[in-house]
Amino acid sequence: MVGGVAYAGGYVAPVIEEAPVVVEPTPVSDWAGAYVGGSLGYAFGGDDVIGLESSDGSERATDLGEADIKGVNGGLHAGYRWQRDNWVFGPELGIEGGSVDGSDSFNALGMDRELESKLNYLVSLRMKTGYAVNPETLVYGTFGVAHGDFDYKLSDANASYTEGFSDTGVTAGLGVERKLNERLSMFAEWEYRHFEKTAVTFATDGGDLVSQATPKHHNIKVGVNYRF
Repeated sequence: MVGGVAYAGGYVAPVIEEAPVVVEPTPVSDWAGAYVGGSLGYAFGGDDVIGLESSDGSERATDLGEADIKGVNGGLHAGYRWQRDNWVFGPELGIEGGSVDGSDSFNALGMDRELESKLNYLVSLRMKTGYAVNPETLVYGTFGVAHGDFDYKLSDANASYTEGFSDTGVTAGLGVERKLNERLSMFAEWEYRHFEKTAVTFATDGGDLVSQATPKHHNIKVGVNYRF
């Protein structure tokens, strides 16, 4: 019996060590650095209502039609991005041009006429701020300034008159970008460009005529970026 008690008192239960639970952090893709890119877009949805007025104010005709610019455009851009956790931000400088114009015919001040509005090129400087919703996808918004160079052309049965002007406005947009690899990515974006009224004067044979140009419009585009 004494031997049995001694045996029982000397028993040591085995210790089972539990494996530590390791929680892997969600990877955050690196978007920081300089990049360049190109895009193909389509402008639409303008709101350029045509009106004509004699320079001395004696004759005036309003709501004659709409010269809403639309058409295909291409662009190049370069920028730089910083990243803090999932937030990505930085400036972008871009230029675009293409076949973007609009026209309308009407009768005003005793004559059949046509007015055409054309965007020659547009330069923009925007701040882009985005959030990496997963390692490969970035959603972002843009806000900045856009400087456009335009032509206004007034035609009648006798002649045509072209006047150029430029205007600086505000641009804002939304987009999404998806990585193809660590260097190359694709994006799709919507942008709105707002320009204030600009008085354009045509020196016609019958006297000076003034029109108020408002070439604001939307633009959708797709493109690629290459990060250095």
